[in-house]
Amino acid sequence: MSLIHPTAIVDPAAVLDATVSVGPYAVIGPHVRIGAGTRVGPHCVIEGRTTIGRDNVFYQFGSIGAMPQDMSHKGELTELHIGDRNTIREFCTLNTGTHKEEGITRVGSDNWIMAYVHVAHDVRLGDRTVLANGVTLAGHVRVGDWAVVGGLSGVHQFVHIGAHAMIGFQAHVSQDVPPYMVAEGNPMALRAVNLTGLKRRDFTPAQIAAIRDMHKALYRKGQTLELAKAEIEAMRGDDARVNGDIDAMLGFIASGTRGLVR
Repeated sequence: MSLIHPTAIVDPAAVLDATVSVGPYAVIGPHVRIGAGTRVGPHCVIEGRTTIGRDNVFYQFGSIGAMPQDMSHKGELTELHIGDRNTIREFCTLNTGTHKEEGITRVGSDNWIMAYVHVAHDVRLGDRTVLANGVTLAGHVRVGDWAVVGGLSGVHQFVHIGAHAMIGFQAHVSQDVPPYMVAEGNPMALRAVNLTGLKRRDFTPAQIAAIRDMHKALYRKGQTLELAKAEIEAMRGDDARVNGDIDAMLGFIASGTRGLVR
């Protein structure tokens, strides 16, 4: 309890590991569970049925676990789950889920979430993502591992952003962005393969070559999506990592509901 500032209000029913620190004037609600080593900054409010893993850092003035901003929500018991080692900067808002899905908003681990980011109800945020200042994820958005979303970008509800994708500054993301690609603008356009990101993450030359071929099939040949998918399927060979990237691309296309940006 020595790690909890005397001005903080922590409900007796909340479950905090003994190593959790809570800053001045923070408020922790009764249904909150927080894992070892997590730090809660001054004036941060964590409420609702919120479960937080270990070694996270919440900066000052965050609103974590509040009810969803969904007019159809009638007070159903929904949840927010946050993984481990996330950094969540000032003035971020992360809401619980709705009854429209499983009732849980999910944030993975090792994410870098910058100031004024909004993570809406039923979002699925993967691992090792970067959400720059002012990013807004609407309800039911999916963001894959290692994705980067540029500052002041808005992501339309139900949009999927693939793993290792990059969204440029101030983008209007109204359609799905495939894995490994760079998109930007308003209206949004697909620009190129995220070569810099792939090289930093030790993708092999064979993987990068295959991803560039997938980009050409989808965006450079003027063919229908069905023909592009067939061409990507035909790229399979003996390299398990390349085949895994092909699986990721085709699986992403199959899972979307908003249609690919093209």
